[in-house]
Amino acid sequence: MVSTYAGDLSPADAWELLSHEGQAVLIDVRTQPEWQYVGLPDLSPLGRKAALASWQVYPAMTINPEFQVELDAAQPNRAAPTLFLCRSGVRSRAAAIAATAAGYGAAYNVAGGFEGDSDSEGHRGRINGWKVAGLPWRQG
Repeated sequence: MVSTYAGDLSPADAWELLSHEGQAVLIDVRTQPEWQYVGLPDLSPLGRKAALASWQVYPAMTINPEFQVELDAAQPNRAAPTLFLCRSGVRSRAAAIAATAAGYGAAYNVAGGFEGDSDSEGHRGRINGWKVAGLPWRQG
């Protein structure tokens, strides 16, 4: 079976790749309210910032018609690693698939996303994801 994108990376593996590959870009595909109220990955220890390009437009949650333009601005090098992050890994997987279809050769999904999967009580931020992995983040 042929993969439709480069694959899933754990948050720790994503951090490792971003740490060692200067051309790699992390693109947070969540919405503006999520960035503002939930927080953002903090790449300042690496001397960088995550790029922000919503996959879906809030509040309708329709596909962002400007996504490709925003992606090209954030990562002009289609051969370099491009990592996509959302809340739990669903939207970022869709973004990685779309990026691959647009010619990005190393489009990765950060599995578990920023907040991770819901636990048995419906809460996020307890099972997996960027925050649970203890990676740097800041309030938006």
